[in-house]
Amino acid sequence: MIIYQRQSAGKPLGCGGYLLLIILGALLLGGAPWLINIFGMILFGLVFVVLTAMAFSWVFSLYIRRQIRRYEQSQSEIHNIFVFLLVHILVRIAQLDHAVTRAETTAINEFFRIHLGYNYHQLLWVKELIGEAITSTLTLDDLLTEFRRRFDYEPRLILLELIYRVSYTSEKVSAQELLILQRIADFLEIQSYDHQAIRAQYQARARGGVGDAVSRDVHHYHTMGLEPGADFEQIKKAYRNLSKQYHPDKVNHLGEEFRRVAEEKMKEINESYHYFKKQQTQN
Repeated sequence: MIIYQRQSAGKPLGCGGYLLLIILGALLLGGAPWLINIFGMILFGLVFVVLTAMAFSWVFSLYIRRQIRRYEQSQSEIHNIFVFLLVHILVRIAQLDHAVTRAETTAINEFFRIHLGYNYHQLLWVKELIGEAITSTLTLDDLLTEFRRRFDYEPRLILLELIYRVSYTSEKVSAQELLILQRIADFLEIQSYDHQAIRAQYQARARGGVGDAVSRDVHHYHTMGLEPGADFEQIKKAYRNLSKQYHPDKVNHLGEEFRRVAEEKMKEINESYHYFKKQQTQN
């Protein structure tokens, strides 16, 4: 039930009302110069606080930029180019269907933080690169062409692996995104065998893991880039090829974080190979 109730006529004055009465009283008693001094001091204080905050913000911004430059200078040129192109490619992929959203830039930042172990200052550098990439006029083809020109086959595999990692951080990867990933693999001249090994592995993870024996077999076949049912000779051949391509020394020049990516990949390949080797000895 709605109850209508009028406001009381005797409602007390608020703080503003009392302040107004004090100001009027001071003016009537000849306190205008005193009021002018008070308001002048207040105004000066506000201006001082604003200018101090602006100066602090400028100094802090200068400090951050200096830290970013210092980190860049501590890394090799090839490492910085790799990260530059990686960030720009990820942003350009995000822009293919619409403007880059805050959620997408956050996902890229989180990828570098969680998957590559970037610290605060490294993430500030990534954030700066994202800003540059958003306003850049370079197309995805421009970036992929430059990457293919500068890097050998093994770093291209690492790039594709990282792009898949970012894509599969979302709950669902659309058919359009899968086409883009295929286009990137083709542009980088990744062999279908190697692309299959990457794609199948992430698709298997998205489907919910490797619960039963059949699922484990399929998972390990896909890790080796093979279709289920391949014989042990094919497995050994695949293992030799993958071991060469993902050997950490092949990407050591890119930086420690990308060496770790190769080491993780080699660990998965070794686990799958030994899984089949154990089955072979049991038979």
